[in-house]
Amino acid sequence: MRFPKRLPLPRLGTKRLGDVPRLGTKRLGDGIVRVLGYWRAERRTIRHGFVSLFISTIGDVGAGVALGAMTGTLERLPGLLILMPAANSVRGGIFGALSSRLGTSIHTGLFERTARRGSSLYQNILSATVLTFSVSLVLGGLTRGVALALGLASVSIVDLVVLSVLGGAIASVVVGTFAVLLALAAHAYDWDLDSVATPIITAIGDMVTIPALYAATFAVSIDWVTPVICGSLTALTIALTIMGVRSRLPEARRAVRESLPVLVATGMISLLAGVVIQTRLDRFIVFPAMLVLIPPLMTDTGALAGMLSSRLASKLHLGALEPKGFPHGLALLDTSVVFLFGLWVFALVSVLSHFAAVAIGLASPGLGAMLQVGMLAGFMVTAVLVVLAYYVAIATYRLGLDPDNHGIPILTSTSDLLAVIALIIALAVVGLA
Repeated sequence: MRFPKRLPLPRLGTKRLGDVPRLGTKRLGDGIVRVLGYWRAERRTIRHGFVSLFISTIGDVGAGVALGAMTGTLERLPGLLILMPAANSVRGGIFGALSSRLGTSIHTGLFERTARRGSSLYQNILSATVLTFSVSLVLGGLTRGVALALGLASVSIVDLVVLSVLGGAIASVVVGTFAVLLALAAHAYDWDLDSVATPIITAIGDMVTIPALYAATFAVSIDWVTPVICGSLTALTIALTIMGVRSRLPEARRAVRESLPVLVATGMISLLAGVVIQTRLDRFIVFPAMLVLIPPLMTDTGALAGMLSSRLASKLHLGALEPKGFPHGLALLDTSVVFLFGLWVFALVSVLSHFAAVAIGLASPGLGAMLQVGMLAGFMVTAVLVVLAYYVAIATYRLGLDPDNHGIPILTSTSDLLAVIALIIALAVVGLA
């Protein structure tokens, strides 16, 4: 996608972006006043963000319940738990980035409500399809490699490829449909897609990916059927990848070429999150409610950072934000919105995870302990991710790359690993580990 160097600033709240004052004051009181003023100016966007985060949290807790109920399958198919965070992350990375690109095209006036060949919508759907198959195939192989390298038990590479590619394809049909419908609705009803899409898309990705992987388990460990499925999916994936990399459609080709190495690299980070969970599964079995907490904690921290990344990317393309080495002005004000969301969403995640676990008979350390663990872990991760979000956006923009293709995949995968580590630290601080 080619972006004009500078466009008239659109209204993303009740004020023009350029009218928002900078947060460079000597007195703390003035800074607080400016932050509150920005929140008022962006109250419509903040309201949309709260709604989308609430919806995403409900879905994420549902994914956590599904994970907590799959302990038998996880024990029967070692390696699946290693793959799961990466599969979730990739789904959010692919379609979160798709929504981010569509959000930028809406802000810049380049979005068309048509899927004809050559349109922005068509090219984004094509690139997401190619990336779904190609990255899933690589992740299946990497999962086996990581398990062997670390001496962990796992099913065969054939089984893991079928789990990853078939499960990923099933999930992507649902997530991709929601992503496209959400972009069309945002364009029609003047929503800020940057604040709405990431939480909802990542939540739907989690909510769908875990059941999709479970559905794919019925196609593994079958004498000759599984190898045939594996061979067919591999051949299809190779053909799609070649088509995507060599496509004559510039936006699709750029998205595939820029996103593929990023998604593979970030998928590796998410695999490490799965390794950490699998090697410490005994700790979570004591209080399975913590398993319920994992998906929403991973997703919501990634969603918050993704929201910031999307807003920064749009403002960089619009010329409203200068790519400076130290964050200032709008970058700091948008960061304040992220922490405002976090204060509410981490409490909600903790409360819902506790009651959902109790409702299905899973042991919980208690509501108070869940709140302490969820809030502490959530804010530890968010503090790191907001810094990473800014510098990823700035670095990719300065290098002439599209921040929309890099920010969300990097942040969602990093949030997976950081969320697991932060959760273990929080359990130790609270005295549960």
